[in-house]
Amino acid sequence: MWSMRMAIKDGFIDLWSGRDLFNQGAGLKLQRGKTRIVGLGSALVDILVNESDDFIRRIGVKKGGMTLVDMPDLEKILNQASTRPIVVPGGSACNTAVGIGRLGGRARFVGKRGNDDTGLFFQNALVERGVDPFLTASALPTGRVLSIITPDAQRTMITYLGASADTQPEEITPECFTDSAVVHMEGYLLFNPDLMTASLKAAKNAGALVSLDLASFTVVEQSKALLDDMIEQSVDILIANEDEALAYTGLKDETQALDRLARHVNIAVLKVGARGSFIQHEDRVWRIPAQGSGTAVDTTGAGDLWASGFLYGLVCGFALEKCGRLASACGYEVCQVVGADIPADGWTRIKKKLEE
Repeated sequence: MWSMRMAIKDGFIDLWSGRDLFNQGAGLKLQRGKTRIVGLGSALVDILVNESDDFIRRIGVKKGGMTLVDMPDLEKILNQASTRPIVVPGGSACNTAVGIGRLGGRARFVGKRGNDDTGLFFQNALVERGVDPFLTASALPTGRVLSIITPDAQRTMITYLGASADTQPEEITPECFTDSAVVHMEGYLLFNPDLMTASLKAAKNAGALVSLDLASFTVVEQSKALLDDMIEQSVDILIANEDEALAYTGLKDETQALDRLARHVNIAVLKVGARGSFIQHEDRVWRIPAQGSGTAVDTTGAGDLWASGFLYGLVCGFALEKCGRLASACGYEVCQVVGADIPADGWTRIKKKLEE
């Protein structure tokens, strides 16, 4: 099924050319002047610790993956940690929204927090980072992620969803996405199919493009049966790393995997770590080199901040290659610090690249 979700000519994105663009296949209208990017996902606080590979083996989880647990189990694992944790606002789509806000874009995050001190910390941290918090509250505790960083900079996530898992489908309405050019959804929403379906419908009813980050190979493995139809019917921009692409397509060859990712979407992205990334629109592919030397202190938030730069570039009307280079710069800078919060000097370097 072919449909025009956005006009792209010579690699440039045409969202505001003095006319409305119409998606004949999905009835999608993009009106002039829409610039907001909305992140939709789990409102989580990140708890970051540095540990060894042996620690990962001892707690019995798959390295590099994401494991859902209840609060007592998370606390039990945290109590075994040998290093002092760092606590920052997190969650995949939230990290992306924060990056967009730091770049100077109009960013909003939609999610659910607990009616507790941790939830208030989360909300205030969003405001401080230039993000409009569109949050509902729950009697459950605010969700949190224990992100275990091993010496190779890989992160393994132990997640208690808490209040974020209490989000009800009827709470996600088109009003959440008012004046939005893009709604960016994290793949973790696939753990709640009814919520994901309602979110896609609300985003489309609001007239926004839908960007989906597959988030984790464990998400893809557990949700494969849902993904094909959802992507074909509702997704405009599909983002995956190597592991996620392999889990979704079953293809080890990067060219073939990228082409499969792009089959039903307007833009597909395949991130390949220190080797950079690939962007495909129709039959054209752009290879985006990685920034820097490829070394990393911590890869927490690397994909999330990559999406920040890419989506910000899209709504600014940048060429796809420039969107990719900005994304790569954001992904590089976040890998030079612990956690997903790029410091001010990092954002200064990123913004200088926009002038090049």
